Amino acid sequence: MKIYNTLTRRKEDFVPIQEGKVGIYACGPTVYNYIHIGNARPVCVFDVLRRFLQYIGYDVTYVSNFTDIDDKIIRRANEEGVSAKEISEKYIAEFQKDAAGLNCLPADIRPKVTENMGLILGIVKELVEKGYAYESNGDVYFRTRKFKEYGKLSGQPLDDLMAGARIDVNETKEDPLDFAVWKAAKPGEPAWDSPWGKGRPGWHIECSAMSRNCLGDTMDIHGGGQDLIFPHHENEIAQSEAATGKPLAHYWMHNGYINIDNKKMSKSAGNFFTTRDVAEKYGYEVIRYLMLSVQYRSPINYSTELLEACRASLERLYTCRETLERAMAVAAGNEIPEETKAFLQARKEQFVAAMSDDLNTADGLAAIFELVRELNTLSASGKATKAELQAGAALFDELTGVLGICYQREQREEIPAEVLALAEERKQARKARDFARADALREQILQMGYVIEETRQGTNIRKK
Repeated sequence: MKIYNTLTRRKEDFVPIQEGKVGIYACGPTVYNYIHIGNARPVCVFDVLRRFLQYIGYDVTYVSNFTDIDDKIIRRANEEGVSAKEISEKYIAEFQKDAAGLNCLPADIRPKVTENMGLILGIVKELVEKGYAYESNGDVYFRTRKFKEYGKLSGQPLDDLMAGARIDVNETKEDPLDFAVWKAAKPGEPAWDSPWGKGRPGWHIECSAMSRNCLGDTMDIHGGGQDLIFPHHENEIAQSEAATGKPLAHYWMHNGYINIDNKKMSKSAGNFFTTRDVAEKYGYEVIRYLMLSVQYRSPINYSTELLEACRASLERLYTCRETLERAMAVAAGNEIPEETKAFLQARKEQFVAAMSDDLNTADGLAAIFELVRELNTLSASGKATKAELQAGAALFDELTGVLGICYQREQREEIPAEVLALAEERKQARKARDFARADALREQILQMGYVIEETRQGTNIRKK
């Protein structure tokens, strides 16, 4: 497998630290609100990365955190007159509903900041002892210039960063580029005891502490959204590598933005749609498909037209699988012709090659739709054996399972009895060669939201 490494700015062969095992840390949400669909993209992308690595034989440990104490959480708690813990626990639960709706597997480890304060204080102490951090009025800052490789992930020279730096009122840093690893407590805020007085962690230090605890000093893959490259991941590298003297991660993966009118979607810009709201209209699976419809590093320009196209593509997949079920029900025979074995193997190899090329889900989907075209031809032939149809269905399930799509086959809505009755009436009208009546019934069924199609395996009814 090849992975585009943000750190080196090139595709590299993936070689894990320990043969057969992979450790992944994907930065999780700050839990103060429902996630928007921009937040949902890394959730889906790194779920697929994990699934694919498992599919090709790796034992994967997948870690993703919850930031459950933060300025935004405290602000939301004050607005609602509740504790920060109540806010964070509420939105952790809401995140988990959305992640389950998107068919994302639960992380193997889900550390929370508030449950790892000892680890965080430990790494801050290490940095102070090594001269990489210093205390100032109860705050502790990281000496950015002391870490000579600062900027290596984002490619931003220190001089450029200096030009955009500022010092807030009453801030007593040694250097404008220094950043907080520990913040002195403010009145009324949650706080923890520390050698520098009561306070709470800076944003970046939490991931350095928790990833180290879960995956060791150096992990295989660290990932997240493109917006985390700077400053979050840049600062993580500085803190972790200053503390351990070892690389934080061998591979850095970052997904592209979701844009609205070619502008980055964000809560601060106000141009966002929550995953929950979009799911209520289109369903979670359409959102997941959207995230996989392009290669993960490319931007997605959100639109209702794109969502409708994703819904139509999913319907093609479901229709293929349902047609296979009907064909299998009437087919016989245990032989799988060599020609069928060959095209099934070719589609599997095409899919694996696409996904091995920096997780190219767009080309992976193309391989699946090639398979769909061939399976539809096989089903329509009326000559396929049961065994070859079953083999086709198994490969379909295998490949869509790696992408985590077509997961609602069993939950698909039953066709209403009224629609079935009209379809039967239409069938009788066709037998009687009353085609005008048959066409009128087809239109009536269409107005009820269902499409009726004639296939060699019989009549197919599906939602429009």
